[in-house]
Parts: sequence; structure tokens; C-alpha cells
Amino acid sequence: MNDQIYPAGLRLTGRKVLVVGGGHVAQRRVPALIAAGADVHVVSPEVTPAIEGLRNEITLHLRGFETSDLDGAWYAIAATDDAETNVAVTVAAEERRIFCVRSDDGRDGSAWTPAVGRHGSATVAVLGNREPRRSAHLRDEIMHLLREGLLEVEHDHTPGVVLVGGGPGDPELVTIAARNALASADVVVADRLAPRELLDELGADVELIDVAKLPRGRSAAQEFINKVIVERALEGKRVVRFKGGDNFVYGRGFEEVIACRAAGVPVTVVPGLSSSIAVPARAGIPVTHRGVTHEFTVVSGHLPPGHPESLVEWSALARLRGTIVLLMAVENAPAIAAALVDGGRPSGTPVAVVQDGTMPGETKVLSTLGELSADLSAHGVRPPAIIVVGEVVAVAHPERFGGR
Repeated sequence: MNDQIYPAGLRLTGRKVLVVGGGHVAQRRVPALIAAGADVHVVSPEVTPAIEGLRNEITLHLRGFETSDLDGAWYAIAATDDAETNVAVTVAAEERRIFCVRSDDGRDGSAWTPAVGRHGSATVAVLGNREPRRSAHLRDEIMHLLREGLLEVEHDHTPGVVLVGGGPGDPELVTIAARNALASADVVVADRLAPRELLDELGADVELIDVAKLPRGRSAAQEFINKVIVERALEGKRVVRFKGGDNFVYGRGFEEVIACRAAGVPVTVVPGLSSSIAVPARAGIPVTHRGVTHEFTVVSGHLPPGHPESLVEWSALARLRGTIVLLMAVENAPAIAAALVDGGRPSGTPVAVVQDGTMPGETKVLSTLGELSADLSAHGVRPPAIIVVGEVVAVAHPERFGGR
């Protein structure tokens, strides 16, 4: 058999694809076929729970293969653990001139499945002469070069604004979509909590506009930020608004969306990992835990309890039994702790304060609501810090809060 391959990209939207088999090979292939818009039919007496969970997105036949299953198909995959069945699928597909992948023996199939990666609008498909690990390794090397900007590709430079959430700070926790957006930018409007190392990767021709907001210090007004992203976009530039965490979790992202829409500027959103969840997770603290809490609440602490502009019902929050995650709360933490205790939370409620979460200088202070004020002062805690209140802290640190 001639092993020379003629590569081609299949457009499967609305076209029937038959997958025979319901095991782990099928489990890997089916989601990609669904994403390609294919009309996926799976035939197998048994399927994995993951495939069963796709019932609303595929046509599932819980039985053995019949040659009529190939009627109307454009592409087929024989992915059972029974060689005889795979041969039957391959032969029937060949008779009908339907390209068929045979997962257990690629030599007898009329098509091979490449190792696939995606970067922006580009799709990388590698065929390593029936050596899946070699193909996957080469794919991974190419994808690494693309993600790190070491391999040049053409990016979308359509004028407009892209709101990019940069995650909690560690550049390794930024999404691929965020990296792609930064690589496409003509202008980057960044705040101080966006992963700063990534700014060094910007091209020399990219305009960088600093809109840092220092706690209780220098800051760029939101109106100025709205104005500059709109103005640059109307000049025909692609503007990336780069901020820490997620755009819509105390990031004022939707105010920027409103400003863009009002000016007729196209705007898209690249979500980021919210520090309210990511920072506790990296610090080894779950925000929920079975049998301990059924809810967690994320609260802005930039205004103290009793402030006329505060929208938080601290007394109601105190009566909840779940986890409370406080952002922007270092300065007002003593007042908040007092309000929670006054509202009914025990003064011995465990508290964890994670400063500079996910960053090289990350530090963690364990305390209680009653001791929090003194511990913050003793350890010199400063922003940015995430404060986690609740029994989940004891779950993570039984050595500190044992016997509860």
C-alpha cells in the first residue's frame, strides 16, 4: 500500500459522519466532529458516560453496526475494540466510496486522523506516517512556538476593541485566546494587575497605554479609559484592553462594552480566570467542599460596612453559612470582620489572606475573624490580596484549625 498522504481539510457542517464504537477513541473524536458542525451518528452496543452525555448533540444507536448505517454518510470512523467489526465498517465504506478511518489499524483505512491544534483562526494538522505519538509531539512543538510568538502567523487585525481578562497574575494562567488577542493588537491598554511579563512580548510597533489603578493612589479615570479605547478603535486600530482577572468580575468591563457600543465600535470579550477562584485554588484552598459549604459569595470590600454608597447587606451575608471571598478588601478588612461577627458569624471563623496570589512573591496568612485585624497589621499585608472566610480554610489547613 502506498503510504503517501494527500492532505485535505474536510468541511463537515451538516454532513453525516458515522462513528462505530463508543469507547475512549470515539470519546476523543466525537467532540471535534460536533465542533466542526457534523451530523454525528454513533453506533455501539455500549458507550462511555461522556458519549452518553452528548445525546442531545448526536444521534446515538445502542446496537451493533449495520451496513445501512453508512447510507448518506460522507466520512466514517471505525473505532471499536473488535477487529472484525472494524474490517466490516472499512469494507462497507470502501464499497460506497466513503473515506474511513480505522483506529486499530491505519493501514487498512482510507483516511488517517491527524494530531490537531488550533491557534486563532489557524488549524495545525500533523500526520506522522501512522505514528500517533510522533504526530502529537510535533503538533505540540508547533503549538508551543505559535503560543509563544516564536513562529509568525497572520493575526486578525480587524479594527475594534477586544476586552481581555488576563487572569490572576501568573502569565502561565492566561488563556490561549488572550495570547492570540495580544499578538493581534495595534494598541494595548493595560492596568497594573494584568500579567506584566506578557507586555514584554509585544511588538515594538504596538502602542502601550498605562491605565494603572493604584489602591488609594494614582489612577486613570474609567471615563478616560473608555475614551481612549474608543478613539484608537475609530482610528482604524485593533485595541486590546488588557486587565487582571476577568473583565466582568469587578473589572468594569461592561462599562467599556457600553462605551464601545454607543460609539459604534465592534467589541468582543475574552474572559479570564477570576482571581476570586483562581487565587484560593492555587493557594490550596477550595471555595466549596462537599459537606462543608453549598455556596460561596464573592464580595467587593472597597467600601466598608455602613458606607452610604455600599450595596452589600453585611448582616445578611453574615447569616450565610458558605464561603465568602473578599476582593479589594485589605484596608476595610477589620471593619468587615467586625460586621460579620456582629451579624452572627463566630469570631473563630477561619480566614485565609493570600497576598500577590499566583505570583513569585505570594504569601499566605491564616487567621480568624476575631484575630484578622491584628494579623493583617502584624504581617504587613498589602494589596492585592484575596481574603477567604469560611470553614473551607480549615479543610485546607487542619494543622492550624484542627479539631473543628
